[in-house]
Amino acid sequence: MTHAKRLQSLMLGLTMTAASIPAWAAETAGTYTAATGGTGGPVKGEMNLQPPATQIASQIYDLHTWMMVVCLVIFVAVFGVMFYSIFKHRKSLGHKPATFHESTAVEIAWTVVPFLIVIGMALPATRTVVGMKDTSNADITIKVTGMQWKWGYDYLKGEGEGISFLSNLSTPRSQVGAPGFEPTEQRGDNYLMEVDNEVVVPVNKKIRMVTTANDVIHSWSIPAFGVKQDAIPGFVRDTWFKADHTGTYRGYCSELCGKEHAFMPIVVKVVTDAEYKTWVDGKKKEMAALADDPNKTWTIDELKTKGEKVYTTNCVVCHQATGKGVPGAFAALDGSAVVNGPKADQIHVLLNGQKSGRFPAEMPSWKQLSDTDIAAVITYTRNSWSNKAAENIVQPAEVLAARK
Repeated sequence: MTHAKRLQSLMLGLTMTAASIPAWAAETAGTYTAATGGTGGPVKGEMNLQPPATQIASQIYDLHTWMMVVCLVIFVAVFGVMFYSIFKHRKSLGHKPATFHESTAVEIAWTVVPFLIVIGMALPATRTVVGMKDTSNADITIKVTGMQWKWGYDYLKGEGEGISFLSNLSTPRSQVGAPGFEPTEQRGDNYLMEVDNEVVVPVNKKIRMVTTANDVIHSWSIPAFGVKQDAIPGFVRDTWFKADHTGTYRGYCSELCGKEHAFMPIVVKVVTDAEYKTWVDGKKKEMAALADDPNKTWTIDELKTKGEKVYTTNCVVCHQATGKGVPGAFAALDGSAVVNGPKADQIHVLLNGQKSGRFPAEMPSWKQLSDTDIAAVITYTRNSWSNKAAENIVQPAEVLAARK
């Protein structure tokens, strides 16, 4: 047998060895399990995927391991044969180039074998992708609305139906710092990965997440769940997860959505059935307590005090604490024609948002806020900075009427 034919046979044997790995590779990868109650977020120095907390995430981890093994074996085989041939058949040992013609058998083999390897990867991957898209028979359905830069959650079906809240970054700005300035407070363990309102779901229940957005494209992602679903304005998409064990799991908006993109974390707390029922009861009582009577007449000082809190929580990121906005990106409220004009126009903007030619939604809709919160923040902006609006107070009843 010539050197060329021996080389071809060796390469063919090594390539076929790679195709025979799935059984033991899958078995080895399948032994990897997540620690119960893990942090569910990035860990310092971690080199691999996060520990999976759902069956889908486990399948993704196994696929990742299996495909990496196949690629590694092919890499070692090809380059091993190449370097062996270069070393053993070098000119200094007296070897001369062989003259040979093509081998039909080898040509067929190195076409068929890679095809089989690809099929061996594609079949389990397709099965996982199909499973990821099966959102039927969900126990709980939650609507997720992305907005610059926070998440809104509405429990649509199942236990907890009717619960609605916004989820904002809770890391203090004193820990974040500013361009050119060091943070004034020591950063915590969950820096930029903590929120004021966590999503709470029961363990071992199928949770369907329906995603959309108010302004630009966002992406709801929890790596430990194997979930990443874009939230697109004007479209409704869905995904699901079923956590295998309790714990707190963290993710981020994984679509570049603007200058505060890094400050849009996601936190999901998976609890027992009993703990979930307790949370649902408490959350509904909390919502009932916050539901102010829209017919109540407030004083201007009461509205300004409440409005400042609403502004700090929801508006300061875009419009700044000084009301100056961000030139070229977000409008200034200090001296704004809308803020100093008829109050009906400002109510309309907050309820319906405001489009512009340059941005998909320069001002998103804030319908999710209560009538009292909207009235308060409008009153606050009309009486702050250099603003001196003629119609300087808005009552909740006026906002309620504008919704109709």
